[in-house]
Formats: sequence, structure tokens, C-alpha cells
Amino acid sequence: MTDNREFEIVFDTELPGTPERVWEAVTKDTPAWMFPTDQWPAVKTVEEYPRHLVTRMDGPDGWFNQLEHVLEPLDGGRAKLHYVHSGIFVDNWDGQYDGASKHTEFYLHTLGQYLRHFDGRPVVFTDVQAPPTSQSPDGFVRLKMALGVEGASAGHAVDVELDGVGRLSGEVDFSNEHFLGLRTGDALYRFFGRNSFGAPVGMTVHDFGGTRDSSATATAWGGFLAKVYA
Repeated sequence: MTDNREFEIVFDTELPGTPERVWEAVTKDTPAWMFPTDQWPAVKTVEEYPRHLVTRMDGPDGWFNQLEHVLEPLDGGRAKLHYVHSGIFVDNWDGQYDGASKHTEFYLHTLGQYLRHFDGRPVVFTDVQAPPTSQSPDGFVRLKMALGVEGASAGHAVDVELDGVGRLSGEVDFSNEHFLGLRTGDALYRFFGRNSFGAPVGMTVHDFGGTRDSSATATAWGGFLAKVYA
């Protein structure tokens, strides 16, 4: 028996970009801070540039997934964002809600990092999944240890040589028990402790340097993760 229940995730934050720049980021530049969304058959039910955007997907039996962005300009070229993610989860409502709500803070933080440091620069996006063995309770801790950032908080400098990947030099921009963000001069590295939500640990690379090939990045980081969880 399925357990279809509606949910609503609300998040308010300030972003280092004008409403116009935030609008561009959430409509066209999602690979730069989240993941590509152009393959989704979403419909813009509200499109009042650059203040109010509602994007919705509908499916059978009343299923829907909706994202709402309400933007207000602030002094200094900043914007206030009121974000609402609503819809219906099918099965495992508590687990899905827990995962989605915790991901929201991390994704919107990454949006801020993109706007502050890389806004408008072309990006090469790469998604890498760790092996199934990363689903162990200590899976994300093991990754942080391998990266040399266990116990590190935002602002902590990172300078580490990773087997098969090369030198990673930058700083931690986000860290908690579920997520880790590392920023270098030309890339954002996002690490997801999805072992807490019943899935393998994952990561994304948002490369703004214009020199890396996505397949090569996936091979390098995939090999590194395979050794971490061997």
C-alpha cells in the first residue's frame, strides 16, 4: 500500500545577487550550483520576472512537484529569496521529507557560492556516485577523513593531494553531518552524505575553469571513491 502525502519545505535566505541574477541562476544556470533541470517537463505556472516564479510538474493520481521562488531586492546588489518546495511523496514519506528538507539548505547555500564567486561563467557539470558500500553508517565520515577535512568547519583551508584526482587547494564553504562543500579558485565540489537517507554517498563537480572534461572528472573521482570504500 502506498502512502501518498503532501509536503511543503519552506526556506528563507539572502543571496549575493540581484533578483535578475538569481532568476537567471534558477532558470538557466542550474548545472552551475545544483544539477541540470532542462530535461524535466516542468510548466511555469507563474512567471513574473524577476520577482515571482512558480514551476510545477504534474503526474498521475494527483502527483505533483512544485518550486516557488519569491525574490525581493536588497541593498548592495543582494536579494531576499522565499523558497517553497511542495508536492506529494510516494512511499517512505518521513525518509523522503527528511532528505529533501536537508538538501534544500545545501543547494541554496551553493547557489549563493555560485553567485558570489562564479556568476555567469560557463560550467562543466559532473555527477559521481560512490559504490554501494558507502551506504554504511560511517560512510560520509570515511569520505571526510579521506579528504582530510574531518572536523573542519566553513572557512577551513584545504590543501590535499588526492590519489588519481590531483591537488585540491581551496577552502571548506559548508560542512555538517550530511553535506560538505569545498570551493577552489575554479570549481565547486559538493559531497552528499546520502548514506543517512538510504542511498550511496554522492558528489558533484561544478567546474568553471574551462579545462576539464566531464568524463575524465568522473573517471578520476570515481576511482578515488572506489578506493575510499574498497
